[in-house]
Amino acid sequence: MYLIKITVFVILMLLFVGSICKAQNRDVEKENDGDKSEAQENTVCDVDPFYKISHKEVIVPAVLIVYGITETILADNYQLLNYRIAQGMANHGKITIDNITQFVPAISVYALNIAGIQGRHNLLDRTMIAGLSGLFIGTIVNTLKYTTKVERPDKSAMNSFPSGHTAIAFLGAEFLRKEYEEVSVWYGISGYAVAVGTGMLRMYNNKHWFADVIVGASVGILSTKLAYRVYPFLRWRFNKKRNTSERIFFCPYYDGKQGGISCSLQL
Repeated sequence: MYLIKITVFVILMLLFVGSICKAQNRDVEKENDGDKSEAQENTVCDVDPFYKISHKEVIVPAVLIVYGITETILADNYQLLNYRIAQGMANHGKITIDNITQFVPAISVYALNIAGIQGRHNLLDRTMIAGLSGLFIGTIVNTLKYTTKVERPDKSAMNSFPSGHTAIAFLGAEFLRKEYEEVSVWYGISGYAVAVGTGMLRMYNNKHWFADVIVGASVGILSTKLAYRVYPFLRWRFNKKRNTSERIFFCPYYDGKQGGISCSLQL
């Protein structure tokens, strides 16, 4: 019976991924209308630092976060999907490979680059984006974990909501998709497949409720999307300050009678 419920979960996640990809199609088509020969040379400096995230990019993750929070709040009073899936997955051995698979999508970005397959950004920019994404999910996930204090299905701790493993996996999946969407769509699909598998294993191992996984996945994706929008602005601000400082010149002088420092600003 629990296999049917697992299938429902997979279908929900595939619809989730499909809606994310569909929301990005117009943006990708617009980018491809330009000079395709420059696709591999694209950097964050080419992105408008004031570009705003489209509501189409966040509506599905936002809805799933609301659903997950609602499921968690009502779980004690109503036997909702959280409990039904947890009961269906009880009484079996554990597969702890999810401790590794959570990192596979993000590591794949660097592995592909080492293999000679160039992504969207250079090493520094992609690492800064990944680090910024990690900062976002670390803040959000840990804040929720230690304020909601939801008990895990196996009763091992009071920090079940949301799933950190799933958040990291989906952060990596979206990171992989964004870096290699112009090379092949299959890189993103593969990353999301691993992320979905990680989320399923968190429930299979009785470590998380269904709502934990749904919210963790949404937080991971939204954190990555936010990082891709915030980093260009930070880079632009840094370059602006650096360029301004380079236009200010200081020069000491001494004419035999008096000395000092002259300052000139190049406009």
